[in-house]
Amino acid sequence: MITKFSHVSLFVLDQDKAYDFYVNKLGFKVHTDAKMENGFRWLTITPPEQPDLEISLLTPLAGGMGYDEQTKEAFRVLLEKGVLGAGVMHTPDCLATYEELKAKGVTFKSEPKEQFYGIEALITDGVGNWFSMTQPK
Repeated sequence: MITKFSHVSLFVLDQDKAYDFYVNKLGFKVHTDAKMENGFRWLTITPPEQPDLEISLLTPLAGGMGYDEQTKEAFRVLLEKGVLGAGVMHTPDCLATYEELKAKGVTFKSEPKEQFYGIEALITDGVGNWFSMTQPK
């Protein structure tokens, strides 16, 4: 029986920029940051209140992923357009978190807005992904 996810992956263009966004701006914790013999960097982070979920920040353009050039190019195009990711980040106070993150230079696709499920703002990580930042009802 499968009981939970332990790891999920986000593809990013630049692991250093992703590190800055998720760790320095959002306050996630680094779980693992290690370079393998082939130069591949294994970088995982955890949300502050979800330490058993590791989020791998992977660059599909680097060696070690095993992608052919056509696949790498497809990832590059999608990440440069900022259309990957698409998940939901929970916040207990969307308006306050929006103001706090905006002051840190975080880019948003939309300001907080009342929805049927709560208050939502759309956030971008600057390395190819976007998310709903939601305060549930």
